[in-house]
Amino acid sequence: MSPEFLGLILLGALLTGIFVGFPIAFTLIILAVVFGFIGFGNKVFYLMVYQTVGLMKEETLAAVPLFVFMGHMMEEAGLMERLFKSFQSILGGLKGSLFIGVLLTATVFATATGIIGASVTVMGLLAAPAMMKSKYDVAMSAGVITAGGCLGILIPPSVLLVVLGPVVGVSVVTLFIAAMIPGLILSGLFLAYTIIRCQLNPELGPPLPREERLTSPKAILLEFISGIVPLAVVIFAALGSIIAGLATPTEAAAMASVGAILLTILYRRMTMERMKAAVLKALATSSMVLFLAVASNVYGSVFARLGTASLITDTMLALPISPMAMIVVLMAVIFLLGWPLEWPAIVFIFVPIFLPVIQELDLMVAGYRVGSSMGLVWFCTLVAVNLQTAFLSPPVAMAAYYLKGVAPDWPLGKIYKGMMQFMILQCIGLAIVLFFPEVALWLPKLFVGGR
Repeated sequence: MSPEFLGLILLGALLTGIFVGFPIAFTLIILAVVFGFIGFGNKVFYLMVYQTVGLMKEETLAAVPLFVFMGHMMEEAGLMERLFKSFQSILGGLKGSLFIGVLLTATVFATATGIIGASVTVMGLLAAPAMMKSKYDVAMSAGVITAGGCLGILIPPSVLLVVLGPVVGVSVVTLFIAAMIPGLILSGLFLAYTIIRCQLNPELGPPLPREERLTSPKAILLEFISGIVPLAVVIFAALGSIIAGLATPTEAAAMASVGAILLTILYRRMTMERMKAAVLKALATSSMVLFLAVASNVYGSVFARLGTASLITDTMLALPISPMAMIVVLMAVIFLLGWPLEWPAIVFIFVPIFLPVIQELDLMVAGYRVGSSMGLVWFCTLVAVNLQTAFLSPPVAMAAYYLKGVAPDWPLGKIYKGMMQFMILQCIGLAIVLFFPEVALWLPKLFVGGR
């Protein structure tokens, strides 16, 4: 049996194991060892050590547990609740005020955590009872909560982008800069859609009763300063220091974690129980991401050494389709993979398989060859937007089940109906980034000069 064909069996075995339900990280390691030993003997064990040590030397990955801790610390301290209550009080007189409050809260909080499950769950706990009390439309409410919660996967400093940068070999800072405009465009699309819908049909989201909103300009200003400004300052200071080149992502993540702790103390929410819970959650999430990174790195090296990656690249490049059509095909595959798989598995396993194809495409985007550093930044931004879209795609959309868990009175059909509306907006956002690459590359060219 040729090594290339053995690699195809290895890929088939992985997909089978994933769909059967085996733990992905252990499946990756076991398959890599077994098929690597069959393919090239004892060298597979040396390869495992080399790949593991090499990945753990990647300093940027140290930002993962720090950013994750920051998000969980803010979640445990109730800072997301504080932020939502502030928007709710200030915007209460507007039609669809709770929708707007959820989306603004999710947009701000997306810069603090890239953990979709946590964002959707917390927003569901906060907003769903208020929406039911105010007789908001269930489908629209579900769509707003799930779409807003998924913004954290894209808006920097996103954990996904921290991980994706080293995998593709591009600067994490440049990815952060590139994702800012697409992230804000998606947030703007969501806001514009909900505001227009509520203006046309006020029954979808009526204004809050007068007693639940602030009317005094002084009270509104005080609530804004106390409830919104401190959190925004910490988050945007961390992001700004990265973009300005004053700190690396790891250093900024460390300072942001300290800022989250200080805010928790400032709001008098700090307890040892909350600190312990945040640390344990961060440990569990970070361990999952980094262990999966090691396992997929070993798997990928075995897969490449067998020659199957080159075979797949040559086969795809030989297809009689244009380079842009090839990009669309790859986006469709990633979209489908996003149904059963979490984003770390896609980033660590499948993006490296697709990467050689992208690097060999004869396609120019915004004046750069797609295989160049800036071209790969555009591709990474596409992947991030695409994975966000996949979280909203029935029938497997994970965001629906996160929300159903905290809002059991909402029928799953209604949740799906609401999510579909925002998935269409997501697809529009993906198309904008796909066909107008400058959306993702304008800011990087401005800040880093296209390097």
